[in-house]
Amino acid sequence: MPAQLTPEAANQLREGIGLLLGRWSALQMAIQNEWGGRDTRQRAQQLTLDIFQWLITPSEGLYIDELEDLLDDFMLSLNTEIDDGSIEEIAENLMIMHEECLEGNFASIGRLTQSVPTSNQQIQVVKGGEDDSDSASSSGDDESMEDANEDDGENDSAPQAPVAAPKVDADGWTVVSSRRNRGSRP
Repeated sequence: MPAQLTPEAANQLREGIGLLLGRWSALQMAIQNEWGGRDTRQRAQQLTLDIFQWLITPSEGLYIDELEDLLDDFMLSLNTEIDDGSIEEIAENLMIMHEECLEGNFASIGRLTQSVPTSNQQIQVVKGGEDDSDSASSSGDDESMEDANEDDGENDSAPQAPVAAPKVDADGWTVVSSRRNRGSRP
């Protein structure tokens, strides 16, 4: 019979799953852009429960490729094909987290809790009601997309160029330069 999680370990594992999925940029983009439809956020919350249930349900053994298939099938259901290796990374981290929780070691979950997520997202399971957290203004959507993409490792420490005032031509049109050419033109 497989080892059982203590109630404290089960709660820690559930929290860790939500934290880890909340930091998965591909899933966060799918949620924010509703690539799976209007109920994408609720489906992501259900994924958290499904993963938790899969990890705690006694079976002959837990195999990482089954978890990868679960994650891949879910992302495909959101019309999102993932080829960047993040499914395998998330599955591996979930398996490690589960093993640590079985041993009473919550270090990886503690590190996730301590680290500041770039998009300040966590998938939380809401019981008995609707989640009102997805009511964002249209101006906040651009910021949240930028936040979700900050973990790409691209020039995180590079200084940001100052934003110049918009230039207006003789006809009253605002001239917009491309981001690619901002630093090379005078």
